[in-house]
Amino acid sequence: MTITKLAWRDLVPDTDIYQEIFAQPHLIDENDPLFSDTQPRLQFALEQLLHTRASSSFMLAKAPEESEYLNLIANAARTLQSDAGQLVGGHYEVSGHSIRLRHAVSADDNFATLTQVVAADWVEAEQLFGCLRQFNGDITLQPGLVHQANGGILIISLRTLLAQPLLWMRLKNIVNRERFDWVAFDESRPLPVSVSVPSMPLKLKVILVGERESLADFQEMEPELSEQAIYSEFEDTLQIVDAESVSQWCRWVTFTARHNHLPAPGADSWPVLIREAVRYTGEQETLPLSPQWILRQCKEVASLCDGDTFSGEQLNLMLQQREWREGFLAERMQDEILQEQILIETEGERIGQINALSVIEFPGHPRAFGEPSRISCVVHIGDGEFTDIERKAELGGNIHAKGMMIMQAFLMSELQLEQQIPFSASLTFEQSYSEVDGDSASMAELCALISALADVPVNQSIAITGSVDQFGRAQPVGGLNEKIEGFFAICQQRELTGKQGVIIPTANVRHLSLHSEQVKAVE
Repeated sequence: MTITKLAWRDLVPDTDIYQEIFAQPHLIDENDPLFSDTQPRLQFALEQLLHTRASSSFMLAKAPEESEYLNLIANAARTLQSDAGQLVGGHYEVSGHSIRLRHAVSADDNFATLTQVVAADWVEAEQLFGCLRQFNGDITLQPGLVHQANGGILIISLRTLLAQPLLWMRLKNIVNRERFDWVAFDESRPLPVSVSVPSMPLKLKVILVGERESLADFQEMEPELSEQAIYSEFEDTLQIVDAESVSQWCRWVTFTARHNHLPAPGADSWPVLIREAVRYTGEQETLPLSPQWILRQCKEVASLCDGDTFSGEQLNLMLQQREWREGFLAERMQDEILQEQILIETEGERIGQINALSVIEFPGHPRAFGEPSRISCVVHIGDGEFTDIERKAELGGNIHAKGMMIMQAFLMSELQLEQQIPFSASLTFEQSYSEVDGDSASMAELCALISALADVPVNQSIAITGSVDQFGRAQPVGGLNEKIEGFFAICQQRELTGKQGVIIPTANVRHLSLHSEQVKAVE
C-alpha cells in the first residue's frame, strides 16, 4: 500500500491555468452553436425527429421534467424547424347548432396556427385537447395545445401522462391517425346531442420528457412504442478536457443567466463557481450543465449585486450565508460530540477503535453533512465467527453487509491459515441508533479488526474512509468533501495540532473541492 501526503493544491480544482478564459467576455450571439456543442446527442435526435422521413413521430428524452429543461429542448427544436411560421390548421364557423370546418386562410382563424414548438410540464384535459362550451344556446370552441402545435412539435412531461393515462391514450390516437375528433372527455358532461363538430386534420410530433423512473414506467405501459421511438438524453454534465471545454462551460453558464435575466459571473467569480460546481458533480474534471443548478446560484447571488455581473466576493458571501442558513442541524450534531454525548476521540491511541467518516442525510433537509463515527472491534476466543452487530440488530443495510463480507474474505485469504481461526470478533458503529448502509466504512472496519487482532493501537487523530475489495485494495467512495469537513470541524473546535488528518483512497483525490478554511489549514 502506498501512502501519499497531499498538498493544498490537490484539495481544490486547479483554475489558475484558465485565468485568460475567465477574463474574456463570454458574449453569446444567436448563431452560437452552444446547444449542439453541449448536447450533441440530443441535437442529433431532434434532427432525426424533424426529418421528413423520421422513423417515428414520438421521441423520448431523458431529462428532469421541469420547465427549464423543456424550454431548452423547445428552443433547440425551433432552430431546427425548416417550416417554422407556415400557416396550418383551420377555422370553425359556428351558426346556431351548425358547425362547419374550412382550411385556414389567416392566422386570425380560430384554429389556425403558425408551425411552432409548444412545451408544457403539466396539463389537464381541456388545456391539451381544447373544449366545446355551450352557454345560453351559444356554442364556442376553444383550441388546446395539440391545435397550437399542429404542424409542429408538442413537448410534454411524462409525469403528466402517467398520472392521467386517458390523456396519453387519446394523444397517441391523434398522432397516429393524424386527425382530431371532438369527444367528451368527461362522461358526466357529454357533448350536446344536437351538435355535430367535424373532425379536423392534425399532424404533430411529440417529445416525451421524463426521468429514468418515468421512462421505465412508460416502457412498461407502452413497450412497443418505447422501442420504436427516437431516444436521447439531456447530458447534465460536461467533461473538462481542455481550455475549449472550459470556455464552452463559461458560455453555457452566461447564456443561462442572461436568458433568464439574471446577473452572470464576473471574471473573478469563475474559480469560486467552479469549486462549488465540482462539489455538486463530485468530480474535478466534470462541470454541471443543469440549468436548475446554475439558476439557483445566479438567483441567490442576485440579491447581493446591483449590476449585470457578480463578483467572487459576492458569490463567496452568498455560499457562506447559505451554509449558515442550512447549518443548524450539523452544528447540533457537532455539539453532541464536543459535549461528549457522542464519544469521538481526536487524540491519543486506542486498540480496536478507529474514526470512520460518514455522510448524514436527513429526509427533508437540503444539505448532507459529514460526521465522524467511532467503529470498535473486540476479539475473543471463539470459533472464527465475525459478528456484524449492525446486521444482527437489523440496523445494517445490504450494501453494508456486503462490504463486511468482502472485508472478512480478504482477511481470511491474507492470513492463509491451515485450520479454522481460534477467535471470534464483533464490530459495531458505536452510538449509532439508525440504519447504516454503504460500504465506505469497510476499510475502517478492516483497520479496527487488524488492530484488535494484532493488539496494536490506532492513532485517533487520523480518520479514514474508503471501501476495500477482496484483494485488500482501497476503492473510491462518495461524499468526500462533506466527510473531511465534518471531521475538520470537530478537530478545529478542539484545537488544531497539525497532527490531525484523514486517509482517503487515491482514486478519490480527483473528487476533492474543499472550502477555503480547510485549504488554508493544510497550506
